[in-house]
Amino acid sequence: MKHQLSLLLILFLVISLPLQAQRKKSAGEVHRMSGLYLTVDAGLLIPNSKQANFYSGRPGNTNTIDRVLHSEMYGPQIWNSLVDGGYISPSAIGDYSQLQVVEYPNMYYRLTYQLGVGFRYVYESGWGWLLRFDYSQLTAAGRFNLSSNNGTGILGSNQYVTSDIYGIERRTLIDFGIAKRIPLTNLIDLEVDLGFDLNSTVVSQNGIRVAGRTYSILDVWGGYPPSAYTAAYDYLNEGAIGIGGFGTLAASYLSKVGSIDFGYSFYYVQTKFTDYNNDDCYAPQHVVFFRFNVNNFRFFD
Repeated sequence: MKHQLSLLLILFLVISLPLQAQRKKSAGEVHRMSGLYLTVDAGLLIPNSKQANFYSGRPGNTNTIDRVLHSEMYGPQIWNSLVDGGYISPSAIGDYSQLQVVEYPNMYYRLTYQLGVGFRYVYESGWGWLLRFDYSQLTAAGRFNLSSNNGTGILGSNQYVTSDIYGIERRTLIDFGIAKRIPLTNLIDLEVDLGFDLNSTVVSQNGIRVAGRTYSILDVWGGYPPSAYTAAYDYLNEGAIGIGGFGTLAASYLSKVGSIDFGYSFYYVQTKFTDYNNDDCYAPQHVVFFRFNVNNFRFFD
């Protein structure tokens, strides 16, 4: 993280110093207004999959496939679906207890969106500060293989029944940082941002799809297999709070009401879950975005 942010800072200094020396004030530059701006942004989030295996259902995870697969409540349903769908032979696999996961998935996060609102204050020098709130919903995806523990029972030439597993989480990011606007032309500025990130992860779903049916594997049973004798608890969020930093480069097209930015943000942040690999949870992620900055609301002057 330190190396990435250092490179951004060096690039910023190299570009800004000579351009700042050439900057001249002009009464006609109404599009380079100082003051408070309202910002709205929308972007493509390219997440890092380092923590995605939280949703893999492996033994030792908070949510496991085996807890549901071998439970009195859902095991018979899964076995019946596999038989009805022609995936297994009931003469060879007599009940759900003979099913086993023979290959767990390597999960990954799909590309998704990031939306945000915020404020920024720009001084006449071009320096400023920003406070931004962003939101995204991420889907982790993977596939696992089911077989039997007696080596028989899978129909046809297929040795395994391949099934889907997924997780859905919501992330909220709070970014606070410093910004610098550097004039390039009469209508184009270059912007460089550096700052601190605080983020919150909320786990909303973790489930499997077997033979066309979906089953939640979120642990609401206190670590016990679900059954008629196991009381379900209110679900508690399995996500946590993380910190990190970010750097942004953006090109800003100026207008009489503010600017439209197109840019790229590099984040190096924690994605944290309760009781999961939180000693090594920093990873880079990337956002390509459009941002609208408004500080003149008299649109028709």
